Amino acid sequence: MLDIEPEFSTRIFSHIDFTSGAVAAVSGGGDSTALLLLLKHHLDRTAPATKLLAVTIDHDLRPGSAAEAQAMAKLCATYGIPHRILTWSGPKPLTGLPAAAREARYRLLAEAARAEGIGLILTGHTADDQAETVLMRHARNEGPGDAGMTGRGLAGMAPATLYGWREWIVRPLLGTRRSALRDFLRGEHVGWADDPTNIDEAFERPRVRAALAGESVEHMEGTLMLASQAAVERMQLGASAADLIHRFASQPAIGLIRLDPGFLCAGDERAAVYALRILLATTGGIAFLPDQARGEALFGRLKAGFLCATLSRTVVDSRRAGILLRREAR
Repeated sequence: MLDIEPEFSTRIFSHIDFTSGAVAAVSGGGDSTALLLLLKHHLDRTAPATKLLAVTIDHDLRPGSAAEAQAMAKLCATYGIPHRILTWSGPKPLTGLPAAAREARYRLLAEAARAEGIGLILTGHTADDQAETVLMRHARNEGPGDAGMTGRGLAGMAPATLYGWREWIVRPLLGTRRSALRDFLRGEHVGWADDPTNIDEAFERPRVRAALAGESVEHMEGTLMLASQAAVERMQLGASAADLIHRFASQPAIGLIRLDPGFLCAGDERAAVYALRILLATTGGIAFLPDQARGEALFGRLKAGFLCATLSRTVVDSRRAGILLRREAR
């Protein structure tokens, strides 16, 4: 039986709906191991009938990864948690490896969740990961709607993301420091594996992590405060965009979206561009929004007059009757 203060796990998980069960992404590292044990404790105490599945993705990138996955399987067996190991097989890219590995990981997690009828995936990203993400995005000059030091880029990772329009990926530990999770594991006498790639400064995140380790607590707190403020701005922008979609968008037929001409002069152009980008991605069936610059350019052309253009696999047909959006035939 886990000896955990109820307040700890309640603070982390009480706002999450576990009706459809949960998949916990567990690598064997300290963050995900703590996530799994805290989640197990919370569900045992509040909803013991909830389906819980732990999934370890073996990226097959180094010799010890398979053994670490098996160690995670043994830990799960100790606590009576169903566990699966999925391997990212096939050739690996020579460039962009972290991004490719991340996409493969989410794809495999989503497939595992779908096979079990579970719509919720939890990951162990922490406040430290959030600070690293913020600094990485700042270095790339992302910001309001994708460029600068404020807005969606600086906001870092979202607490929840809808993957493939089907599974929610939730990050409940974004407000928890990595050190607190390791203190918790030590208190439970549970070990964890340290992935050597996490300190390999050939990659961007380990370089940022090493730089943050040398900074003061105040610097970390300041970075997270900026991210928190930007997250609030992101939520407000999203709410404004949702309001515009509610007021001006309709679906005359399956696969067709119509925007009333009043959408172009509703007043909040920043929210209107964001709403347009969301509708383009949704109509085109793609995972990411078109970039900010293209969204702004298209919005400007729509305001200038009638046109027919294509962006994000979506045909945009502007007429007197309104702006029609439909997926490309190809």
